[in-house]
Amino acid sequence: MIRVLIVDDSPTMRAVLQRALRPAADIAVVGAVASAAEAGEMLDWCAVDLLLLDVALPGMSGLAFLERLMGDRPMPVIMISAFTRSGARQAVEALALGAIDCLGKPRNAAKDPSFGDLAERVRTAARVRPRPARERVDPARMEAAPAVTSSRIVAIGASTGGVEALGTLLAAFPKHCPPTVVALHLPAPFTASLAARLDRHAAPRVREAAEGMVLAPGEVLLAPGGLRHLTIAVGEEPRCVLRPGAPVSGHRPSVDMLFRSLAPRGADVVGLLMTGMGSDGAAGLQAIRAAGGRTLAQDAASSVVYGMARAAMARGAVERERPLADLAPTLLRLAAAPGG
Repeated sequence: MIRVLIVDDSPTMRAVLQRALRPAADIAVVGAVASAAEAGEMLDWCAVDLLLLDVALPGMSGLAFLERLMGDRPMPVIMISAFTRSGARQAVEALALGAIDCLGKPRNAAKDPSFGDLAERVRTAARVRPRPARERVDPARMEAAPAVTSSRIVAIGASTGGVEALGTLLAAFPKHCPPTVVALHLPAPFTASLAARLDRHAAPRVREAAEGMVLAPGEVLLAPGGLRHLTIAVGEEPRCVLRPGAPVSGHRPSVDMLFRSLAPRGADVVGLLMTGMGSDGAAGLQAIRAAGGRTLAQDAASSVVYGMARAAMARGAVERERPLADLAPTLLRLAAAPGG
């Protein structure tokens, strides 16, 4: 039984979330409270496996409570955020602090109470055991590597835990990094906010990818969430192509779609799979390696979820695994290495 505590100041939203979880026989809502203070009191005497936590709470904010929680007693947390610019920014901050997932609020919960996949998202998040803050790599302590002269394209895929891990990775990238493209499993409203956050904290320029953008040294392009997949056009100039279509490997944007589009470039590609649940990216990374590209994966010990990388390892798609703190220098060495 997964014991869930709901923390949201809206009585309507608390009722909607409880109603969405009620049919799940393996999930029990043990409480529904309106503030961080009430949540803290409940956690002192009630066994809880997972929090559904609103980012905007009266008194102590959801973000402040999450940060304290991850320092004192790390547990799986799904943040609840409005699909607004401010809500998206706060949701991305929450993911960087260690939240497992973010749930977008409908504009009118009373009229649009649909959270059809909530139970499955709770089950997925409950399987994750977040690391205490003291065990994480601090991006602020990462030293940027020297500039890398390389036209090779770096392609990165991540999912659960990927916001935090990607921030750590890019903190060690030099301003003049190889052309880099990233596919991360995030809803549409959040990817622009993530790109803006990464751009503030990383030396290279970080942007959300758009149709026709050219991959260039010193830039990191992030696949936009939504209804299209990010691919890179085959040809001399690597341009972004946003393709509509059904989810691939369970996701849209799909890491597999991005990696497969780059595989024809052979030795001019370095692929990396980071923390994430599922197997998206494993087949695409295998295609990159089979075409002569270099491949890398985050190791189990430093991953929030060792799923995507493990699937790629099982296929023989990974050349080497490295802990999060070593990924950036290893990735940059592979990108700068002579030959194929």
